[in-house]
Amino acid sequence: MNALKNKVQLIGNAGADPEIKIFEAGKKLARLVLATNESYTNDKGERVTDTQWHTITAWGKTAEIIEKYVTKGKELAIEGKLTHRSYDDKNGDKRYITEVVVSDVLLLGK
Repeated sequence: MNALKNKVQLIGNAGADPEIKIFEAGKKLARLVLATNESYTNDKGERVTDTQWHTITAWGKTAEIIEKYVTKGKELAIEGKLTHRSYDDKNGDKRYITEVVVSDVLLLGK
């Protein structure tokens, strides 16, 4: 069990164009949402598709690739790690975020 890591692999479609931020030192951040779909047949024999939305962040060269090639609807395969963080919003309320920090991205489709 010691060899197991925090590793996430997803294939899905970008739900919107990525949001790009450039920090003072020139470090680049790309943030987007990725939709993954799972289809199954329910008890009534109807086909049902369940869509899950994942917050994706990427830094550096990976962020540059996402900025250059990813637009809304683009199919992607990503690999990264699951992270959790919190922040205080404008009203002072604590908010919690779970996101995937990308280490590798593969552009799929056309």
